[in-house]
Formats: sequence, structure tokens, C-alpha cells
Amino acid sequence: MTLRPRTLGELRQAGHHPRSVKDEIRGNLIAALRTRQPLFPGIVGYEHTVEPQIVNALLSRHDFILLGLRGQAKTRLLRSLVRFLDEWIPAIEGCPLHSDPCHPLTHHARTLVEARGDDTPLQWIHRDERYQEKLATPDVTIADLIGDIDPIKAATLRLDYSDERVIHYGIIPRTNRGIFAVNELPDLQPRIQVGLLNILEEKDFQIRGFPVRMPLDVLIVFSANPEDYTNRGNIITPLRDRINSQIMTHYPLARDHGLAITAQESWTSRDGGIEVVIPKFLRELVEEVAIQARKSEYVDQNSGVSARLPIALIENLVSNAERRGLKTGESKVWARICDLANAVSGVSGKVELVLEGEQEGAMNVARALLGRGVKAVFAERFPDAYKPRRGRAGRAAEAGATGEAETASSEYRPILEWFAGGNHVEVADDMPQVDYGKRLAAVRGLERVAAKYLEPTTSEEAAVAMELVLEGLHQNSILSRERTDSSTTAYKDMLKSMLSGLQADD
Repeated sequence: MTLRPRTLGELRQAGHHPRSVKDEIRGNLIAALRTRQPLFPGIVGYEHTVEPQIVNALLSRHDFILLGLRGQAKTRLLRSLVRFLDEWIPAIEGCPLHSDPCHPLTHHARTLVEARGDDTPLQWIHRDERYQEKLATPDVTIADLIGDIDPIKAATLRLDYSDERVIHYGIIPRTNRGIFAVNELPDLQPRIQVGLLNILEEKDFQIRGFPVRMPLDVLIVFSANPEDYTNRGNIITPLRDRINSQIMTHYPLARDHGLAITAQESWTSRDGGIEVVIPKFLRELVEEVAIQARKSEYVDQNSGVSARLPIALIENLVSNAERRGLKTGESKVWARICDLANAVSGVSGKVELVLEGEQEGAMNVARALLGRGVKAVFAERFPDAYKPRRGRAGRAAEAGATGEAETASSEYRPILEWFAGGNHVEVADDMPQVDYGKRLAAVRGLERVAAKYLEPTTSEEAAVAMELVLEGLHQNSILSRERTDSSTTAYKDMLKSMLSGLQADD
């Protein structure tokens, strides 16, 4: 391990060349681009949209703001900027602002260099200590961000209030030679935002009317939600003008990106002794619920639907399967469609509802979103059961093909005839795997359809695929579904259920 210089003299002998924090970030970013290193590990789906804009802002030495709805990794992006700082930098020992040894900033630093010269002691600051962030709230004050006069210090040292030594520095000066982030900027009161103007542009500030000119060396970055502009506050025009780059974030543009994010962030590998297996099509279904929520007329789209929704949903899904394994004594369980009924709490708390949604109720909207997710995945994987059969002449016109319409209608005929014969099937989220699979396999034609379009690799996965077929037919209003109790779901013939309902009314 190479020993780092401990004094100013040793640092000069080592050939130290100071550079500003923005130049430092720019230099390290250029090196990362040349070697084609991943710039933002763990950030998925921004490679061709947001990431190039951040790179451009950093290469331009800009302060910038990330503007986007909730759950779009804005804070994680800001925190990841730390990796572009040098791992260690020297600072004058005891200086609250981490003064560069070659450019003493505070009275303490200047006095120490004048008194000890090359023997001035140094401390080394790790890059993790050079990032600070503040969540903007209405109670944040100028003293929190910039600083205030300490009357006790002034009285003790017998100093005038205009002397910089009586200042108790705020978080921004203490982040000198680092990165300072402000989250949810519009929540900061306008009079506090004004205090940032000179720091961004002229690098000086005032404390209680006393001017203090200090060339602070700091990269300031911000995040904001567009919804906050009207709901809770605004960014004042002069401040927005001083923020050089405005970068828009977004939700995953492709479902595969959402799947990767959910798999990366969710806690699905548990330590309770129960192995939970989630079929791929069930993971797609969980992600589709978030996609449907972002299109729903019941959900406030201005507020957004966070990427935390599918994460919470899949974790609840795993927990319900884990609970079943603990009750049945099975060491390996497969997540089921019916597990979603008890995982719905991961959806209801993650969406802001419009008036129509409030009237429907949060839980009803959440269940409707689950149903829309099932319907979308079913439509993507399976043929449309509503297409009518075509005659022989029509099929001949299809260049000898069997005819998609006839195939679509005939695929489900054995299943529907089985239910039309007065049969029904019940499944439950606390049912052992063997019983669950046997009940579903008893439905004539169901196993064949599930195997053909979902291609399960195990008998356990095939059982989940069969349940997805039944739920998909229900969401398309072909089969009826009843929740007989908190855990049991029964699938029946739609016509017979309607007729029995009319008889009950009579």
C-alpha cells in the first residue's frame, strides 16, 4: 500500500495538481468512457435516453436537475455520481470546509498554512464522504443550507459578527469539493431557493446581511417531480435559469426493463427454509400490472405509478407462497395465480386514485388492475377465444392454412364443454401442490392448452399455467369465478352461473 503524503511539503514533492470537483468528475468520466466501463451500474433502461444526457451535463461541467415522476431512480442516479470522484483527496486537517492545501479557504486553513508552511498537516477524504444530500421540506432554513452566525462563538472569541470565524457553516459549504444534492426541490420555500442563486453562479453568499465571499467548489444537483409544481410548490424562475441542464427521467419503456428492475430490487430469495419458484410468465404478469396501472383511468397519471409497485407485489406474492409452504410442510413451492389475491396490498397503496377510483375503492381498483394484467398476458400468449369459425371456402382462401380463427375457437372447446357439463374446479392458496395440480388437470383439455402456449418445464409449473388459462378465460368473460372464502377460488360455466343468479333473485 502506497503511503499518502501527510504534510503539505510531502504533497508538493509528490507533484500534486489540484483541480475543481467538476474537472475531477469530467476527467474520471472521460476515462470511464474510453475504457467502456458501465457508467451507472444497477440503473436499467436509461442507457439510450437519460444516461447520455447526464454524461453530456457532466462533460459540460453543468449543475443539473432530474425531472420525473415517483419511482424513476432519480435519487439513485444522483448518488451514483460519487463513483466519478477521485477515491481520496487531500485536505487541510481540521478545516470544516475541506480546504484544498494549495488554496486555503477558511481563516483556520490560511492561518495554519502561514504558521506551519510545508509542515501543515493533511487529512485524506474518501469520496463517499464528499456526497451530501438534503430532502427539501417546507421547514428547511437558510441556516440549514448555508449557515448562521453563532453568537456564543462571537462572544467567547470577542469577534465582530462580520468575522467569518463566528459562522456556523451549513451543509452546502461543508460539502465543499464534493457533490450536494437537493431532493424534491419544489418543496423548498421560494425565499430559501433565493439563497441558492449566488452559490450556483457567483459562488458567494450572505449570512444575516454580512457578505462572505468564498469560492466554494461544489457540484449541485437536484431532483423534482413535475406534479409538485402545482401541488406543493414551484421552482423560482431565476433558480431554474441557473440550473444548466434539465434531464427528464421516465418509467421502463419495455417490459423486459421492468422485469430486470423488479428482479434486481425485490427480495425473493428468502432464508426461511422454503424455496419459492416464480414462473417466468408470472413475473411478466406482475410487471404487466404496473403497466396497466400507468394506463388506467382510475389512477392519477400525473402522480405516476412507481417501479416500487411490482417490487412490492412480487414480494407479497413470494410471502404468500412461503406461508403456504410453512403450513403444508413443503420445502419447495411454486407461486400461483391465486396467491395474487392476498398480495393485492402491494398494489393498493402504490397508486393515487382519481375521483372515479376513489368511488370504486382502493382495493377494488387494485383487484381490477390485477385482472387487467392477467388479461393482457393472456392475450399476448394465447389465441383469441372470441374469433368465429370460418367455413371451408374461407379456409381455402388462406392458402391451405388451417385457419387461425377456427384454431382459436376450437382450442378452448373441450375446456368450455367440460364446464358446460355442470363441472367446476376449486383451487386455494393454501392447497398442497399435489392436490392443486390434480384438480386443475381434471379439467378436460386444460393441460394441453397450457402446455402448448406457455411451455412449462415441470409439472408444478404446468399447474400454475393451467390456472392462468382459467383466470384468462374469466377475465375475458368466458368463465365465471367466485371467491367462496378468503382463500378458495371456484371457476364455473358462465351461463350456468348467470342462470343460477337469476333463479336466486327470483
